[in-house]
Amino acid sequence: MVQKTRVGAYAVCVRDGALLLVRFSRGGRWTLPGGGLDHGERPEDAVVREVEEETGLHVELGRVIGVDSSRWDRASDGSPIDMHALHIVYTAEVVGGSLRDEVGGSTDRAEWVPLADLADRPHIGLVDIGLAAAGLS
Repeated sequence: MVQKTRVGAYAVCVRDGALLLVRFSRGGRWTLPGGGLDHGERPEDAVVREVEEETGLHVELGRVIGVDSSRWDRASDGSPIDMHALHIVYTAEVVGGSLRDEVGGSTDRAEWVPLADLADRPHIGLVDIGLAAAGLS
């Protein structure tokens, strides 16, 4: 079985009682903005780059609030894989840019979602992990 490790960096951005989320183009579930590190890239540079790519917004990072480790045994196409993902989660504040959707990437929608409405949005566990780490769950 193929073994693969992926390291990603993600942002918890909260403003006026709403959380910045992006929707995966495949599957339609919501997640925190962020993504995988390029080879040799610093995690803090990766999350700033990914947030801008996925949302059009520029962020200033706060501190690391958590590191999550997860594994799964199926790739998105259903093939077997031993996948190990590490997620580095930061707090972040929007300091510029204009909210927009990503075109041609892994996400297709960016939105400020009221915290009270999260239960009605299909989302991955990383959202709940990030909120808990930020003391917002």
